[in-house]
Amino acid sequence: MFREYDIRGLESAEELNVSSMELMGKGYGTFLREKGVKKVVIGHDNRGTSESFCAAVIQGLLSQGCEVREVGICTTPMLYWAQYHFQTRGGVMVTASHNPVGWNGLKLAYGYSSTLDREELLEMYDIILKENFRKESGKILKKADILESYEADLLSRVQGIKPFRIVVNTGNGTAGLFAPRILRNAGCEVIEHLTNPDSSYPHYTPNPAEVEMMEDTGKVVKEHGADFGFAFDGDADRLGLVDEQGKNIWPDRYLILLSRLVLAKHPGAKIVFDVKVSAALPEDIKAHGGIPLMWKTGHSHIKAKIAEEKAAFGGEMSGHIFFAEDYYGFDDAIFAALKLVEYFSTQNKKVSEIIAGTPYYVSTPALHVECPDEKKYQVVEELAREFKKEYEVIDVNGARVLFGDGAWGLVRASSNLPALVLRFEAKTEERLKEVEKIFRKKLEKYPFVSKKWYSA
Repeated sequence: MFREYDIRGLESAEELNVSSMELMGKGYGTFLREKGVKKVVIGHDNRGTSESFCAAVIQGLLSQGCEVREVGICTTPMLYWAQYHFQTRGGVMVTASHNPVGWNGLKLAYGYSSTLDREELLEMYDIILKENFRKESGKILKKADILESYEADLLSRVQGIKPFRIVVNTGNGTAGLFAPRILRNAGCEVIEHLTNPDSSYPHYTPNPAEVEMMEDTGKVVKEHGADFGFAFDGDADRLGLVDEQGKNIWPDRYLILLSRLVLAKHPGAKIVFDVKVSAALPEDIKAHGGIPLMWKTGHSHIKAKIAEEKAAFGGEMSGHIFFAEDYYGFDDAIFAALKLVEYFSTQNKKVSEIIAGTPYYVSTPALHVECPDEKKYQVVEELAREFKKEYEVIDVNGARVLFGDGAWGLVRASSNLPALVLRFEAKTEERLKEVEKIFRKKLEKYPFVSKKWYSA
């Protein structure tokens, strides 16, 4: 359950339950106290277990002498925002983000716009295993409703919004409580789709990386003659976009637009992105005077790199978007949506026409192939060594293999699932298939790696 940058597990007697969540609260509380942090703000998403799990974490935090402020049901970005609002270095979000029904978890902050990385999570894990807990009494601070202040802050940071007709699909996740309202108050007409929170996710898991959610969003856009559509994941830190024709615009393509928006205001700025993005993104950043920086996939990694490099902006293929110069440097899908609306408001073109004016290569979505957790990192390391014998390899996170003709292929270990993540890109469909074939042949020698690849 202790993964690369958060905690996720099944709601069960063996994994996540009220007892184990209280232990998590104790371990995290001790971790913070050892670093001189006492105050913690905590919130939760709309999953069926999240409220009770949140209460259990609070009990654990209180037992370590923490001062805890609840903000109730909220998005993950709202929780991060509340840290700044209340000047609180500790932050807990009870969520499994875009994982399916039956999962839950924790995103844990240490400082502002900074979440625990793998080493810090393992430090917390060790505290729990050894039961190195304190015996102190904390206190509950006044519960806060942050929506109005959060909304006012976001709306103060965008300008020139045109009254677009927008579909908002939240897939019955937590964003449905907030995104439609904020976009309406920005001046847009909002057509709501699956915005009533329902922890059973009766239609599909709210995950804009999955084709099902994006195709459904596109269908509703076409039905209503909307200008474009947004899709939000379960805790609203990832954003999907479809154009007026209902076509899915993958995040690395709309990142080109947001990069242009940022560079117009901050010429020469550094922009960070993960290893899964299209080569078109760094090309366009350079063409507009920016400095492209490729880094590891994962919201914690990207946030840390943005801070280290003093970058103005960053994003991931998965739809995590980070504004640093004009915001707080954490991933907020509602704010990213507002900034896209701001960019579209400066263009006298339809979204499909705007996208058509960006560089483009033939590419696959991120593909998953099942591989046991205990073997996935070993497989990636071995493949990286093999590929380096023949090709140039970018190995900041897995192996991004460059074939010298604009084609590339990526293999990395999934941070959240027992799987490998693959992506391929080339100038033609034919070359793309050749690259895919190379990777399939390399993976054939591992009998425990599934032969079935799927988009997720």
